Amino acid sequence: KGNLAQVRHVVLVLSGKGGVGKSTLTTELALALRHAGKKVGILDIDLCGPSIPRMLNVGRQEVHQCDAGWVPVYTDVHKSLALMSIGFLLENPDDAVVWRGPKKTALIGQFVSDVAWGELDYLLVDTPPGTSDEHLAVVENLRKHKVDGAILVTTPQAVSTGDVRREITFCKKTGLRVLGIVENMSGFVCPHCSECTNIFSKGGGEELARVAGLPFLGCVPLDPQLSSCVEEGRDFLQAFPQSATFSAVSQIAQAVMD
Repeated sequence: KGNLAQVRHVVLVLSGKGGVGKSTLTTELALALRHAGKKVGILDIDLCGPSIPRMLNVGRQEVHQCDAGWVPVYTDVHKSLALMSIGFLLENPDDAVVWRGPKKTALIGQFVSDVAWGELDYLLVDTPPGTSDEHLAVVENLRKHKVDGAILVTTPQAVSTGDVRREITFCKKTGLRVLGIVENMSGFVCPHCSECTNIFSKGGGEELARVAGLPFLGCVPLDPQLSSCVEEGRDFLQAFPQSATFSAVSQIAQAVMD
């Protein structure tokens, strides 16, 4: 099993649609699991849009080598949250990754086999939108390891849930278990009065889960405080433990641990 031998659980975060908040959810889920006392790693295979290094405020770190392979970047002195991303391998953060499929596939194979994660309770894999090269590469490379399954992220509108339906089909075709569906951006929470307004409608993700016969893990609202924390690389869950978003993310983390 190599470098994943001491990783107890592997969870993919998927969506057929871009811009639904996969990276944000992956980041907040990782922080929630860490607050629950778990050791967590994030493998960011969104090769063209690696945003998690910024969300975790780890900046332009250099990736070092050890005997077992690449050493992930740790976000804290206790080494309870580790991250590997192509963002650490680019000379300039503004460089575009203009690669064809085989080169992407090769790097993802390296990320899966050559990162020395050590002992982890959870490895979360943040993916780009779609059902193509990157997704096939990570599923095939993880096939010899025990993958718990995938969390599918959608926003409430039909234009998003339609694409996530295709992701469900992808999971069935590749034998990947769906752990559940999360409806993100489900209502806007006013920072002044905490009232929730349904900007993008509501209930699309829950309805999709019902029709597909899959678990519904919860709704995460649009929250300006979450947006500012992600932009600034601050720990939202530590800063706003009384918020509805905190409760939603904690509920999803609990479902993953159950």
